[in-house]
Amino acid sequence: MQQILQPQVEEEGKRQRDEEVVKKKFWSKMKKYASKVPFAREAVSMYFCAIDAKTPLYAKGIAFGALAYFISPIDAIPDALLGLGFTDDATVIAAAVTAIGKHVNAVHRDKAERFFYGEVREKQQADGLAVLRTEG
Repeated sequence: MQQILQPQVEEEGKRQRDEEVVKKKFWSKMKKYASKVPFAREAVSMYFCAIDAKTPLYAKGIAFGALAYFISPIDAIPDALLGLGFTDDATVIAAAVTAIGKHVNAVHRDKAERFFYGEVREKQQADGLAVLRTEG
């Protein structure tokens, strides 16, 4: 029985680690590179999908995994390589959006658009994780 459950436990642990990394570092990296990466809107939409309570766990795992790869300084192609640095990140984000596209809905895309138009601002919660709030 333990052999059957072990892969599921390991996968859940990885998803939780990816989620923590993404929630802590996504916005700082996105703000730094949003104008330089053509997949920025898709990544932000996928972030909102990942934090949505209605999103199925498997889709959250895919989204957080892809976003954690984008955040990671260790890539197949280092981000510092001008012109090529984000091609691997773009491939991972595109594959994730393809895999979970039906879960990235209009609400997530709308929140992403508002982020790019400056209507959404970061605010720190008591737990120290950055969350977005719509100004109202």
